[in-house]
Amino acid sequence: QVQLVESGGGLVQPGGSLRLSCTASGSIFGLGTMTWYRQSPGKQRELVASITSSGSTNYGDSVKARFTIARDNAKSAMYLQMNNLRSEDSAVYYCKAVVAGTAAYWGQGTQVTVSS
Repeated sequence: QVQLVESGGGLVQPGGSLRLSCTASGSIFGLGTMTWYRQSPGKQRELVASITSSGSTNYGDSVKARFTIARDNAKSAMYLQMNNLRSEDSAVYYCKAVVAGTAAYWGQGTQVTVSS
């Protein structure tokens, strides 16, 4: 089994920054692509950014140039630096990881609220 734990969410004013973390533990041999998703009430879950084990990245159009994804393979961790936050970035942010090329695991999510 694989456990994913997100942290770093909270309340921030528009234009502010937050850094989310996701740490994997358990049977993580072959930890592959890790992805941040987000979901706000009434909306579908949306891909925010992903990063492969070799460091290739992909971003959703709405966060390009504002968010940066990174990972530390030695720590089995992934990060999301979010800058210039907007109210529309408010959502629950979820971490997903693919292990051994097939099995996908999800974290419980961390709430991000952007409000003045």
